[in-house]
Amino acid sequence: MYNLLKKLNLCFLIVINLFADDSEDKKIPVGGQAVIEGVLMKGKNLWGLAVRKPSGDIFKESWPHSSRTQRMPYKLLFIRGVVIMCEMMATGFKALSRSAEIALEEENEKMTFKDILLSVLLAVFAVGGLFIALPLWLAGKIAVTPLYVNITEGVLRAIIFIGYVAVIGLWKDIREVFRYHGAEHKTINAFEHGLKMTPENIMTCSRIHPRCGTSFLLIAVIVSIIIFSPIKTLIAGESFILQVLARIILIPVVIGISYEVIRLASRTGKIGFCIIAPFLSLQFLTTREPNIKQAEVALISLDTAMNGGIIQ
Repeated sequence: MYNLLKKLNLCFLIVINLFADDSEDKKIPVGGQAVIEGVLMKGKNLWGLAVRKPSGDIFKESWPHSSRTQRMPYKLLFIRGVVIMCEMMATGFKALSRSAEIALEEENEKMTFKDILLSVLLAVFAVGGLFIALPLWLAGKIAVTPLYVNITEGVLRAIIFIGYVAVIGLWKDIREVFRYHGAEHKTINAFEHGLKMTPENIMTCSRIHPRCGTSFLLIAVIVSIIIFSPIKTLIAGESFILQVLARIILIPVVIGISYEVIRLASRTGKIGFCIIAPFLSLQFLTTREPNIKQAEVALISLDTAMNGGIIQ
């Protein structure tokens, strides 16, 4: 049961990093996410995975990547965000499974397809229950008018999400993933600021990054208030289950709009940064200060993703 819960939380971390600090800027073709005892990075043409083995050595692996968002109709406004989410989930679960095989080698504990499937199903039910059904039910008990119900539902969803992240961050295994998440951010920041790519220089950088998927999810909460409001009015008086299902069906719409918001903000300089700045504070929960060995793993991951030439 312990291992299943651990894997469930790790799968949830993939959801937190859906867009993996993704960038479509050709000048900065990098992004990444944390996995078990390692980091997955995205270069221009490759995915690079680096994992610390029980022996202390660093395993590295790469594979090519391409996105459907380079062609129609997948690159259309609002559709591309949903497509990227699906692609990142598929890649994230692949990397998570691979990192489990490598990092847990001595424990003879591997993340099988059955484990992943069960964890994903549990994660879907947990997301539906914790972040959709529970806020909706509580809002109906607390608020009176439809407007207050919608706002209260969104606020409760944000509180529950932040609380969940804070609680799982107390778990040692998850805390280690958060440290690798911090190492990933520091490495990307070092690369984007043109620093000499060494673990020592990486450690001087911030563990906060404006394209982190954590910020995206909080923006999605605000967008959901706007999107769910007319639906709440249309199906007022309908069963609770129907209201939950309506919100689940509209999740792709929320994701598509939220992606465009954070993408626009990341491309509008200081103005965009000011807009998303309040959301960046959540990264203090989803990242931890890494040690230099974890920074080394993140650096090797980026070097692998960029097909060499990064490490100096």
